[in-house]
Amino acid sequence: MSTVTFKSGAQLSKQSITIWRIVQFAVWLVGAAILTCLLFFPPLGILLFWNVLIPIAPFLFVVAVGIWRNVCPLATTNLLPRHLGWSKRKKLTAQQIGILNVIATFALFIIVPLRHALFNNNGMATGIMIIIMAVIGVSLGFFYEWKSAWCSGLCPVHPVEKLYGGNVFMSMPNANCENCMNCVIPCPDSTPNFNPLSTHKTEYHTLSGLMIIGGLPGFIWGWFHVPDANTITSLRSFLSVYEIPVVGLATTFILYYNIEKIVKLKYKRKLISIFAAAGVSCYYWYRLPALIGLGKFPEDGLLINLSSSLPLWIVPLMRLVSTGFFFYWLVLRKPNNQSWVIRPEFEKK
Repeated sequence: MSTVTFKSGAQLSKQSITIWRIVQFAVWLVGAAILTCLLFFPPLGILLFWNVLIPIAPFLFVVAVGIWRNVCPLATTNLLPRHLGWSKRKKLTAQQIGILNVIATFALFIIVPLRHALFNNNGMATGIMIIIMAVIGVSLGFFYEWKSAWCSGLCPVHPVEKLYGGNVFMSMPNANCENCMNCVIPCPDSTPNFNPLSTHKTEYHTLSGLMIIGGLPGFIWGWFHVPDANTITSLRSFLSVYEIPVVGLATTFILYYNIEKIVKLKYKRKLISIFAAAGVSCYYWYRLPALIGLGKFPEDGLLINLSSSLPLWIVPLMRLVSTGFFFYWLVLRKPNNQSWVIRPEFEKK
């Protein structure tokens, strides 16, 4: 296995690469184990996936999204053809990447409400969804260069990474790309303080950026005001899981769109940070109490029921601490000019 040299002068040794490969494989095995549980032991799989892994993800995206970008099991799967030399290594045009970003954003807004209608109570359905994403990801890996098509394009988690990962703690080594091929310009992994509007190449980039920045806070608020449905008996009941999230999305999108029009250019990054902090704070405002049985719908999203043993003031305390942290981290804290990962050396022509 060859040594990877970084543009910054840092060098990832063979030993470091081996360690990262071991970590990636270990995390991939954990993902495979959760998938197995979802398919064959649904209650345990649902608990591990929706109530352990997913609640951790937003915090990780805020603090060190580069860790996740290095070890995500779907990314590891997607990159297998490239590492094995089986990829055709095609490059996507800016317009194609922009279109993929729009699809990813709308996919996020379509899939998440389906948790209430289906995925939160159906391990098999959740497992099939993950398998479909893995098949799409690895299929794209056979044709397109590095992370361009899936990790930085079609993955429905990527829009959230871009919104929350604007001021990470530190850059991580790049444990995936051996050399930089400029497959995505600007690269979300290697551009300091990257956000959803860092790319203005096409109207598709702008649309996806506006939708995720403006729409996500209200969408999250609306999502937590819909209970899980044990049974869906009609199209009307199925569509009802979208009503409040879509109203919330539209409300904060309109709010952001109008504020963005009047804010001076030098303050627009700060405005993005405020909406990012609002989104992740809203998520934990509702999610943390729900994990311990103190949520709006006590049985939904439950990890461990501590409702009878904790004082009532624990909920406002959790909300105060989490909201304060995220607004400090994303809004008040000075941008530190860090990218998610360190850009590897450009491939020599």
